[in-house]
Amino acid sequence: MPSVSAPAAWPAALATPRLALRPVERADVPVISRLWTDPEVRRHLGGPVDSNVVRIRERRCVGAPGLFAVVRRSDEAVVGLVSLTAGARDDRTEVSYQLLTEHWGRGYAREAVAAAVSWAQDGVPSGSPGVVALTQEANRRSRRLLEALGAALVDRFVEWDEAQVLYAFPSPPARPAGPAVTRPAAAAADGHGAAGP
Repeated sequence: MPSVSAPAAWPAALATPRLALRPVERADVPVISRLWTDPEVRRHLGGPVDSNVVRIRERRCVGAPGLFAVVRRSDEAVVGLVSLTAGARDDRTEVSYQLLTEHWGRGYAREAVAAAVSWAQDGVPSGSPGVVALTQEANRRSRRLLEALGAALVDRFVEWDEAQVLYAFPSPPARPAGPAVTRPAAAAADGHGAAGP
């Protein structure tokens, strides 16, 4: 888990019709650890994380800025993780995500990533390079998800001995002049290298 810095006010709580995104809590750690050690989840992320590194990550992930537990609102089950790292690639905010395999194919990743990118864009200063996602070229599911969310392929390169692709999300439309509109965390909670499916 890279050092994570949030692109906007932290802590934050986001909501989609089916999901809540909130800072990682101590009770989430066993599920988050499964993400780091599951061979299928980690197939396009260099494989399962070494147990010594997992132990370090477990100590550091609780409340880490920009690191969201993805929680299914119907039963409060943690289904995955979304992270936002400000200034990760050429001063751009990078979004990445992982979901447990039993939750793939249900649209959760799409909801969670869309909410996280929107939140990140709200916190990105005007004129900054924006939000990007990195995935392996071979990760077709992740690429389809990013393209469905409107991200455009902007670069191809080799990193960690694998062909990678970098996607950029379109900048949000300019906001009209006037008072800023904010979404308090409590109000939002009532109402998604990219990884995962």
